[in-house]
Amino acid sequence: MAPAADASDPPAADRLARLFDRHHARLYRLARRMVRTSDEARDVVQDTFLRAARSPRSIPDGPSHEEAWLVRVLVNICRDGWRKESVRRRLAGSTPAEPEIVAPESALIARTTVWRALDALPPRRRAVVVLYEIESTPIPVIAGLLGISSVTVRWHLSVGRRELARFLGSQL
Repeated sequence: MAPAADASDPPAADRLARLFDRHHARLYRLARRMVRTSDEARDVVQDTFLRAARSPRSIPDGPSHEEAWLVRVLVNICRDGWRKESVRRRLAGSTPAEPEIVAPESALIARTTVWRALDALPPRRRAVVVLYEIESTPIPVIAGLLGISSVTVRWHLSVGRRELARFLGSQL
C-alpha cells in the first residue's frame, strides 16, 4: 500500500481536507443507506477518504468529478464488503442471521423487511435503487457517479424495482 498523503505535502493535504469538507456529509448519507449500521457507514466513508489520501493524484479535478470518483470508491468498498460477507456465509454453510425484532412495532418490521429486500439485490443494482429512490438522485447523475450509461441505470432501476416487489410480496 502506498503511504497516505504526507503532511509535508501541503497541497495534497489541503485538497484532501477540502474534499472531506465538501463531500463527507453526502457520502455518509449514501453509505448509511448502503450498509446496515451507522458505524459501518462511518467506516465505509473513512475507507473512502483513506483511499483518496493514498492516491490523491488519481482524484479528478472539479467538484462533480471528485464526487463521482468518491461515490464510485464508496460503492466499490460496499461491494467488496458484501462479497466478503457472501463468501463467509457460503463457507460457514449457513444463512445470515435474521435481525432480532425487539418490539412488534410496524415501523421496525417494515425497516427490517426493506433491509432484507435491499440485501437481496446485487451491489450495483442496490446502489442505483438507493441513489434514485431514497436519495432522489437524477438518472444522468447516477450514471456519471457509477461510470455507467443512463440506459444501464434505467435497466438496473427497473429490474431492481421488480426484484424488490417480488421479495416484498413474498414477505406478506
